[in-house]
Amino acid sequence: MRPRIIDRSHDQEFMRLALELAAQGAALGEVPVGAVLVQHGQVLGQGFNRPITDSDPSAHAEMVAIRAAARAASNYRLPGSTLYVTLEPCSMCAGLIVHSRVERVVYGALEPKAGIVQSQGQFFTQGFLNHRVIYEGGVLAEECGAILSEFFKARRAKA
Repeated sequence: MRPRIIDRSHDQEFMRLALELAAQGAALGEVPVGAVLVQHGQVLGQGFNRPITDSDPSAHAEMVAIRAAARAASNYRLPGSTLYVTLEPCSMCAGLIVHSRVERVVYGALEPKAGIVQSQGQFFTQGFLNHRVIYEGGVLAEECGAILSEFFKARRAKA
């Protein structure tokens, strides 16, 4: 099997777009997480956390972006795609990533409480999975962490 060639040249650009989306969510009072799904160099889907806005506990940024991308592609599978997300995915989103056949996940900040890629487990390396996801954390981690810290600091100040 030939090794996959990974193009990292646009990682920061797409992560900056995800950060812009996170800021949109923060403006609505949502936890500021943004996600962008790219396939063949094109943005197919994007979103930010919306569980409060949509009264939907599954409306995480990754879920919103992947749903939009699947509709745009008219396919529930997204081979060759990369998902950029400002925060390490949770278990729900990691399962979705595998089932939708996202090839690569790039995330910014670690999620020490519920992150399942690196912080609380290494979900994508589990032998029972029928799809292997390439992952990389730490892209614009400082900026991704800062937007979350500022959001929660402001929320605590209001309380």
